[in-house]
Amino acid sequence: MAKSGYGKRLADDEEPYSEADFTHLCPRDAEIAPLIDCLENGAAMGYKDLAAAHPRYGQQAIRTSLRRLTEAGHLRRIKEHITVEDNSMRWVTRTYWSRIPRSEEWWAEFVRARKGRDVTHDHQPGLARTDEPTPAPEPTEAEAEPEEAEPASEKTTPAYRALAQLRTTDPRMALSESECNQLAPRAAEWMARGATPQDITRALTEGLPPTVTNPGGLARTRLESKMPPEPTPGPAQAPLRARVTRVVMMCGGCEEDETTTKLTDGLCDDCREQMKADAEEAAHFGALAGHLFRKKRERQTGGPVPDTFRSVPMQVQVDRLMDLHGARIAAHVRSTRGME
Repeated sequence: MAKSGYGKRLADDEEPYSEADFTHLCPRDAEIAPLIDCLENGAAMGYKDLAAAHPRYGQQAIRTSLRRLTEAGHLRRIKEHITVEDNSMRWVTRTYWSRIPRSEEWWAEFVRARKGRDVTHDHQPGLARTDEPTPAPEPTEAEAEPEEAEPASEKTTPAYRALAQLRTTDPRMALSESECNQLAPRAAEWMARGATPQDITRALTEGLPPTVTNPGGLARTRLESKMPPEPTPGPAQAPLRARVTRVVMMCGGCEEDETTTKLTDGLCDDCREQMKADAEEAAHFGALAGHLFRKKRERQTGGPVPDTFRSVPMQVQVDRLMDLHGARIAAHVRSTRGME
């Protein structure tokens, strides 16, 4: 499955998938479209990620198919500018997918309707892009493991110091070093529950009798009996509201968008020209394969053989081979038997 990244989103609610959904596409695109269709919401839609998930086609083949699926009306890449309630803003790139081929007018209306949408539960906080996850840092050469820090001495903890300083606040509560060490964990528990050193001092010195014969025992009793309650979690904080404030259509084959270039059926002129060049290249190599096939047959028979002596006319055989090799090149699949 493709990893999370350029997020796939369904453009609309549709009927469950059926084998007839993509029969209008060429064989390669009809094979790649179901892979995209079954991806989970938010899955990566980059051609590299899809190529890694597809068992037969490489990156260039997938990239060409994505352009053709865009032109056919199945997908659009869209940048959405999101403004959050705390005034933070970010651009998010999404690839919207439709199992039904949609018209250019339908997609234009879809983009227009995205503006103003509440996406509170469909965005990630921060200013960085969500479409390209931050890569994990590369492991470095044998890094020296940090030495374990020695545990802090009890005498340096705030809890210990609060107990030791009681003699300054009220001489009747002068504690010995041993008593401070024994009571420090209880005082630390006070502080873990939100109490301050001043709270501990007040609890142990206010309302004392005229004479205190056992300050250690009295301090222990008060620390235990007056222990603050454990903090309770407050109500869950509502997520910050987020809204789409601007929507820009992107080219389905590159990083250009409608603010910098004209898009036709979701593609810029350069990507459309590249698609045309790919088709012409496939046709050229298909014709070359047909020519070599004809010459090979003539060598085997010692020269041209009239079609009346063949079970299948030569031109029909050549046409079949041209179609076969043209389809292989368009799909970037190498023949395992060469130019037969």
